[in-house]
Amino acid sequence: MMMMTSWRNIFLFTTIASLLALQFPPSLGSFGVNYGRKGDNLPPPPEVISLYKRCGIQLLRLFDPTQDALDALRGSDLQVSLGVLNEDLQSLSSSPDAALQWVNANVAPYRNDVNFKWITLGNEVIPGDQATYVPRAMTNIQTALTTIGLTATKVTTAISMAAVTNTYPPSNGAFADQAADVMRDVVGFLEQNGSPLMLNTYPYQAYASEPDHISLAYATFQAQEPVVIDGDLKYFNLFDAMVDSVYAALEKVGGSGVPILVSETGWPTQGNDPYTSKENAQVYNQKLLAHMGSGEGTPRRPGQAVDAFIFAMFNEDQKVGTVEQNWGIFNPDMSPVYSLLNC
Repeated sequence: MMMMTSWRNIFLFTTIASLLALQFPPSLGSFGVNYGRKGDNLPPPPEVISLYKRCGIQLLRLFDPTQDALDALRGSDLQVSLGVLNEDLQSLSSSPDAALQWVNANVAPYRNDVNFKWITLGNEVIPGDQATYVPRAMTNIQTALTTIGLTATKVTTAISMAAVTNTYPPSNGAFADQAADVMRDVVGFLEQNGSPLMLNTYPYQAYASEPDHISLAYATFQAQEPVVIDGDLKYFNLFDAMVDSVYAALEKVGGSGVPILVSETGWPTQGNDPYTSKENAQVYNQKLLAHMGSGEGTPRRPGQAVDAFIFAMFNEDQKVGTVEQNWGIFNPDMSPVYSLLNC
C-alpha cells in the first residue's frame, strides 16, 4: 500500500511540475543583431527590417538615430536599442534642455510606432576623455524620456572589457582605476532606474591575442571539461568568464543588482587566418544562441537570462581593415555569409 501511495505521489508531483513548467517557462535570453551601416552597398532599411522579422530576430541595435532606419522600424515591434553618438555626450550632459531637444528630435516622433527598449549613451567611452559626461547625460536623457511619457524605456551605456581589469579568475574582476569613479556613478544610476549595463565582449579578440593560452574550444563554447575553476564556479566557455568578471566588478562598486546585457559579441570571417573563418564564426554564434536559449545564465548568475546582440547584421565595406569589414552574418545582398538563422 505504501508503495502505491509513493508512486501516486510521484505521478502527481510530476504532473504538477509539468503543468507549472508550461505556465512558468524558464527565463530564456532574447537575441538581437547590431544594425551597422558603414557600407556603400547595403540594402535599404525597409528590406533590412523585413529580414530581421523574417529571421525571428527580436532585438535591433542602432548606433545612431538615422531617420530612414527609424522610419523603417515603425510598426515592426522589434525591441530597439537606440544609440547616442559619443560626440553628443558633452552637449547632452550640459543641460536638461539639450537632452530634451535630442529626445524631441530623435525619439518623440517615433514613440507611438517604435519600441524603444533602451537608449544607449555612448559606445565604449569608459574609460576615456568623454567618460565623465556619461552619468549626467544619462540622467538628463532619462528626465527627457519621462517628460514625453516613455517611462519604460531604459537608459544605459555600453562599455568594453577595457573598462575591467584583473579578470582572471572571474571573481577578481574589477573596474580599472581610470574607470572606477565614473562607473560608480553609472552603476548608481542603473541600480536606481532598473537599467542593465551594456557590455561589448569578444572572446575572439582574447583568443586571437593569446592563442597559446586560450584554446579555440574554450573561446567557441566547445570545451568538454571546465577550463577555469573559480572557487565553486566552473567555466566551460570564455564568454561566461568575461561576463562574470564584469558582474564581479559591478558587485565591488555596489551594483550587484544590475543585470548585464551583451550589446556586442560575434566572430569575424576573414582577415586574420587561422583565427578568422566562416567555420569559427558559425560555431561561435550557433553555440552562443544555444547557450542563451538554454536559460542557464552564467556560473555567477545561474538561471538569469542573458540577452545578447550579435555583431553584426552585414559585412560593411567602409570600415577600416579586412577583419573589421567581415563581422556580418549576411552579405550586403542579404544572402547568408554562413548558415546560422532559418531564413
